[in-house]
Amino acid sequence: MTESQQIVLPLPYGPIKQLLLVISQDTLQSISMSFEHQAITASSATIPAQLSDIAQQLCQYSKQAHNNWSIDFPETGTDFQRRVWRYLQTIPMGTTQRYGEVAKALNSSARAVGNACRANPYLLVVPCHRVVKSNNIGGFGGKIDGEAIAIKQWLLAHERE
Repeated sequence: MTESQQIVLPLPYGPIKQLLLVISQDTLQSISMSFEHQAITASSATIPAQLSDIAQQLCQYSKQAHNNWSIDFPETGTDFQRRVWRYLQTIPMGTTQRYGEVAKALNSSARAVGNACRANPYLLVVPCHRVVKSNNIGGFGGKIDGEAIAIKQWLLAHERE
């Protein structure tokens, strides 16, 4: 079993100050962030050369939203989660869909879609922030208020610009 490496990637723009990249065998395993201004601690602050393109794409997104991801990542999650994540990548930037709409398209339930969004290992690249509740913005990163919702609102506005 190969040990994974956690790398902190500071973002130059927007409310997301840093991302945590988890890498194993030079392959990106996940992109995540912490909420409530918790500093992310990691084993290294240096991005390996072979992953510098990923870091560049994420930093560029923080400055100017885009859908031009060229990031290869391994198939993780359940078959259903992967179906949801692939579907989320088809939602046009700057738009949203309701959990129920996604569920209907996938012949599933809104709760199952929400759980798959919560389990999304590739923040920003797989745009779970584009899925909202029918009566409000919904959650983000497993949270339903505070900084998480402010970041989701910023991401949606950032993509509409």
